[in-house]
Amino acid sequence: AFPVLRVVAVDEERGWVYFLAHADQRRPYDTHLYRVSLEGKEFTRLTEATGQHQIQFAPSKQFFLDTHSTAARPPVVELKRADGKLLQTLSKANIDALVSELKWSPPEEFVVKAADGKTDLYGVLYKPYDFDPNKKYPVIDSIYAGPQLTAVPHTFISNWFGVVDAQALAQLGFIVFKVDGRGTPERGKAFQDVVYGNIGRHEIPDHVAALKQLAEKRPYMDLKRVGIYGGSGGGYSTIRAMLLAPDVYHVGITRNADGERSDHSYAEVVYMGLPKNNKDGYEYGSNIRLAENLKGKLLLIQSTADPHGTFAWTMKLVEAFIRAGKPFDLIVLPEQGHGLTGASRTYVFEAVRRYFQEHLKP
Repeated sequence: AFPVLRVVAVDEERGWVYFLAHADQRRPYDTHLYRVSLEGKEFTRLTEATGQHQIQFAPSKQFFLDTHSTAARPPVVELKRADGKLLQTLSKANIDALVSELKWSPPEEFVVKAADGKTDLYGVLYKPYDFDPNKKYPVIDSIYAGPQLTAVPHTFISNWFGVVDAQALAQLGFIVFKVDGRGTPERGKAFQDVVYGNIGRHEIPDHVAALKQLAEKRPYMDLKRVGIYGGSGGGYSTIRAMLLAPDVYHVGITRNADGERSDHSYAEVVYMGLPKNNKDGYEYGSNIRLAENLKGKLLLIQSTADPHGTFAWTMKLVEAFIRAGKPFDLIVLPEQGHGLTGASRTYVFEAVRRYFQEHLKP
C-alpha cells in the first residue's frame, strides 16, 4: 500500500517492529516512524510533524531521538517515548543569521499534474534573494529524472542531486525548479513502473507539463528564456529535453551524462532489461538518433576518466552533432571521474554560471 524504507528497530520482548515509511498519501514524500505488532496488528504512526524524520532508538527500545525538518523548516531534535509521546525538545536550529544577513528564503513547495493530466507531481521552486514578482526571470529546470533517485529535497540541509547548484543559480537571478516526475522512486512500484523498459519516453513531457503549469500562475517566469541543467542521469535527460522539446528549452548544460541506454551499465539494465530483449525501448531512448533536432545552446561537460558516464559516449554524441551540422560547446576535464574534485570542480561551477548568464541573461 506504500513504500517501506527500512526497519529501525525490533523489540522482541514487547512485540513491536518499528520502521520508516511513506504512508501519508497527502504528503507522499514525508518520512514517518511507524510501528506494528509482531502479529501484524495495531499499525500506528508515531511522528506528527511534516517533513522527513530520522530516528535513533535507545538500546532499551523504550525511547528514541527524532530529528525532523522540511526543505523550509530547520531541524528539530526531540526525545520521545517508544509510543511516540514527546518527553523533551532537545534542540532547534537557529537560522536568524541566514535570514537576516544572507536574505535567504525557503524554496516554495508545489504540486502539479504530470503530462497524463491525472498524476500529482511534487517539487520545489527557488527564487533569488532579491526576488521581485513584478520582474521577469529566466527559468532553469534542475533535472534528475532517472529511476534510481529522487531529485527534490525534503529536508532542510541536503546535498542531494543539484540542490546546491539550484540554490546558487537562483541567487544569480534565475527561477530554478526541481520536480520528481513519473518513474522516480519513493512513491511506490506503480509510480515507478511507468519507465520500466521505457526510459526516455515520459520524463521530458512531465517536466514540460510542470514548467507550463508553474508559469501559468507565476507571470514572473519567462518562458522565452528557459534552461536545463543536470549531471549523470540528469545529463541524459538534459540532452533529451533539448532534442525532444527544442522550442521549450533554449539553453542546456550537461555534466558527465549517462549515454545511450544500450551503451550503459547495470543501472539501466535493471530498468530496461537486456538490449536484445528490448530493442524498441532502447531505440526510442536513444539521444543520438535525435541529434538533428538541436536548436538551442548546448554545453557538454565531460570527464575523461568517468567509468559511468563515459567519454566514449560523449564522443558518439559529438560525432552525431557534427554529422547533423549542429553547433555545440564542449569542456573536457582530464583525469576526472564521475564526481569532480579540486580545480575542476570549481572550474565547472564557474562555467555553468557563465554559460547561463551569457545565454539566458538574468
